Amino acid sequence: MRSKTEIRTLICYMYKSVGSPMSKETIINALMEKGLANYFEVSASFDDLLRNGNIALVDEEKGLYFITGNGRMIATQLEDTLAPTVRERATECALALLKREQVESENKVTITKCENGYNVNCRISGGDMDLLSFSLYVPDITQARLIRKNFYKNPDIFYSVIIAMLTRNKRSVTEILDELGSVI
Repeated sequence: MRSKTEIRTLICYMYKSVGSPMSKETIINALMEKGLANYFEVSASFDDLLRNGNIALVDEEKGLYFITGNGRMIATQLEDTLAPTVRERATECALALLKREQVESENKVTITKCENGYNVNCRISGGDMDLLSFSLYVPDITQARLIRKNFYKNPDIFYSVIIAMLTRNKRSVTEILDELGSVI
């Protein structure tokens, strides 16, 4: 998409369809990931919407924005000007990015350089407390990043596997391994 009008309409449509506050980065990444528009066009269109009062900052600390009444009206009136596949792809990607942001805010992975490699520290949060934390040594940054990526994909599986193994619950281990096979 090259038209700023189409991009602004799509941004409003995404906010309306997702129904949650999102950061500017989430919007930009969603549209870029699906190849719908380039960074500069999306960023400029986002800023136009903000300046015109179609979206508004709702959480300054987290940098989250939400659609206003005017933005919702734009999305409703003009959504049919966007191709259905464009609307669908942008919304799917925004929802996936929101989920990833939520997982990453609730669970933490830190990578620390040590003498002979890297320590990867993973933490699963249960609100106000840690449910599980563990640390692994890996010899290189590539493995450390792979562990972080895979941990963020399904932190609940790590937790379930460790609980099942420590309680020696063979049935749970088997079920989890079957589920893991379907995830991979």
